[in-house]
Amino acid sequence: MGRANRDATPGEMEQMKNIVDKAMRDGAVGLSTGLIYIPGTYAKTQEIIELAKVAAKYNGVYTTHMRDEGDSVTYAINEALTIGREAKIPVEISHFKLSGQQNWGRSKETVPLIEAARKDGIEVTIDQYPYTASSTSISTLIPDEILADGQDSINAHLDNPAIRKYVIQSMLERIKKRKLKHFSYAVVAYYEFDTTYNGKSIEQINLMKGNKHKKEKEAETIIDIMKHGGASAVFHGMSEEDIKRIMQYPFNMFASDASIREFGKNMPHPRGYGTNARVLAEYVRDQHVISLEEAIRRMTSLPAQKFQLHDRGLLREGLAADIVIFDEKKVQDVSTYDHPHAYSTGFQYVIVNGALTASNEKHTGVRAGKALYGPGVSK
Repeated sequence: MGRANRDATPGEMEQMKNIVDKAMRDGAVGLSTGLIYIPGTYAKTQEIIELAKVAAKYNGVYTTHMRDEGDSVTYAINEALTIGREAKIPVEISHFKLSGQQNWGRSKETVPLIEAARKDGIEVTIDQYPYTASSTSISTLIPDEILADGQDSINAHLDNPAIRKYVIQSMLERIKKRKLKHFSYAVVAYYEFDTTYNGKSIEQINLMKGNKHKKEKEAETIIDIMKHGGASAVFHGMSEEDIKRIMQYPFNMFASDASIREFGKNMPHPRGYGTNARVLAEYVRDQHVISLEEAIRRMTSLPAQKFQLHDRGLLREGLAADIVIFDEKKVQDVSTYDHPHAYSTGFQYVIVNGALTASNEKHTGVRAGKALYGPGVSK
């Protein structure tokens, strides 16, 4: 269907079901959606339920970047739970958070929704990265309907004076809700068209271009970036208290939500280097938010059990020898927003499938990893 903003036809639904069926037989662990991203945004709840039913036949998991993590977060959570209930499939909600200053404190609402669903029999879990900033495409600042049908269509929309005015107004409403005067919270991580923007906020880029220090001009700067292919960005907008409250929920795993890093390239979110180390250093050792044993369970056996990787996640005879040896007093995340390319310290040894892969905090060059398959894989 490409980036089309419409319902799937019966024929397209059948084709998608067949794709899910084959993927599950080929070893997928489940069905994943990104409902905050184009074109996933355009998928209706019932369409997802029908696809999730196929994955459920193979004991798969439904994992989702839900539809909204800000003002409509409770609607998005309930949609994910509805899909789990209707399709009779376990649910995993990715990088559980509250975005935007206006939503700070709402983990008091969102975590109880998950607790209640588990009591009602829905096998739902969540995951989290331990930072107050997120990272995604800058296109998430633009209304969804403007982003359909590819770059040429986006440019045509943004060149239309009436639509451009609507887009700018939409972005200005966004920062008004956040109680901000500028787009200082959005920092470009990678902009292929002009890498001098990397590491600078939209507010800084706007001034760098010689524009007036006004939020309207900053909105136009975002439009200009979108017209040249868009950019990835880091968004500062979460509450430390929400992070800690979510972290204390026992059916919550830790996940970096990061792509593979190329050392020294661009200005990515530090989570790609520091997620697990930050949990162990900041939230276990320094702040005592959760215990060391609990943190390790969240990083190992809980995700292995959730995704039915039956030979992983525990130190037990007969299971895969995947072992990390670290000093709990020295482990430390070093990567920061200003200097992201820095490896965490304190991890002395890493053993993957019985092979020593890191020794004295240095990679040995051994590559002993292998593909892991889900429960429906063809024999």
